[in-house]
Parts: sequence; structure tokens; C-alpha cells
Amino acid sequence: MEDRSARAWTYANRWLSVDEIAAYLGIKRDTAYRWISERNMPGHKIGRLWKFRKEEIEEWVRGGSAGDKQCLKETNR
Repeated sequence: MEDRSARAWTYANRWLSVDEIAAYLGIKRDTAYRWISERNMPGHKIGRLWKFRKEEIEEWVRGGSAGDKQCLKETNR
């Protein structure tokens, strides 16, 4: 029988896709790609795919990088 806490830990610490991180942040997929290239949003490219750690994104947002005025203007285009 599998331990539920181990399964919950695995799910909570998994890598998130661009679609998942965009949904988590409440932004569009295109905005996520723009933030990767223009605002240094923390992500890791694995092959052709971008993957994200939720903890890294939360720290980046708390640090103020996602709230940059220029960045918000681009998002509202």
C-alpha cells in the first residue's frame, strides 16, 4: 500500500508546464513566454519544453519582477 503523504509530496513538488504556470499566475501562455525572455522568469528548458518550480516562481513574484510597470503594460496589450 502506497503512503498518501509520499504521493502528495511527489505531486506538490513536481515540475509545472507553461500552461500550468500560466494558469497558476492567472496570465496567458504568451505572457508566460514573454516573461521568460524579457523579465527572466525562472524556468528550466528541458529539450523543447519549459518547466517551472512553483517555489521559484513564487519567490520571483514576491521579489517584484512580475509586477514591473513595463511588464504590466506588455501584458495588457
